Amino acid sequence: MKEKKAWYVNGYVGLVVLILLSLFGVWLTAMGILNDGIVRIIVGIIILAIAVFFFSAITIIAPNEAQALTFFGRYIGSIRENGLFITVPVTKKQPISLRVRNFNSDILKVNDEQGNPVEIAAVIVFRVTDTAKALFNVDYYEQFVQIQSEAAIRHVASQYAYDTFADEAAITLRGNTAEVSQKLTTELEERLQVAGVEIIETRLTHLAYATEIASAMLQRQQASAILAARKIIVEGAVSMTEDALDQLEAGGKLKFDDNQKMRIVNNLLVSIITDRGTQPVINTGETEQ
Repeated sequence: MKEKKAWYVNGYVGLVVLILLSLFGVWLTAMGILNDGIVRIIVGIIILAIAVFFFSAITIIAPNEAQALTFFGRYIGSIRENGLFITVPVTKKQPISLRVRNFNSDILKVNDEQGNPVEIAAVIVFRVTDTAKALFNVDYYEQFVQIQSEAAIRHVASQYAYDTFADEAAITLRGNTAEVSQKLTTELEERLQVAGVEIIETRLTHLAYATEIASAMLQRQQASAILAARKIIVEGAVSMTEDALDQLEAGGKLKFDDNQKMRIVNNLLVSIITDRGTQPVINTGETEQ
């Protein structure tokens, strides 16, 4: 089933023609009755019946709306233009909206790539592009879109980890929402092609660990953040210590043996890395016994 254009004419012009035709049929019938002309009466009645028959084909289509026409159970086409039209008589007209619509999915509990239960939800923005597919390929296309959207969200969420603590280049649900949304859009377009629906945009609106593991995962994130911060502090402390030794030995005035360098390095690293204030110890020299 694929959409095609139905036959129709401008309704205003057609309405004027039908009114004139009806008046002509009434006049012809009246003249036949007055003059006992049976032929005129028959022709007038036939013309009047044709005009009334085509009056039933008048249809009004609102902006951003279409109507699919079926003639005794057979699809004969759709009208997408808005306005007043006259089309094929004795047809069933099924209106369908072409407006952009959106809906928020329910908050779904799924397992991510690592098996952790997460809660996820998304907003789906869509519109109908093929009226024939939307009306005749699926039952209740709006419900079909919602069910397929939830299935796609579950599938996409299971392909990525909520977060990663080892590989920073890996795509995650929390760190790469744009990529995940694009993946969801692509999958939905494939699923909804049969329903004649175009996906305009998808965005994640809710993403969190499930309540049963949220506390443990929060502690894990905090520990990873602390380790990352400590790593940066240690790298900076080592660099500062090397610079301090180089400056002390510059010019050849001060010379340190390995044991002295070790003590200096130890003291500098401890004073830089510690998160508490250090207490300085002043060495006044060795005392004689």
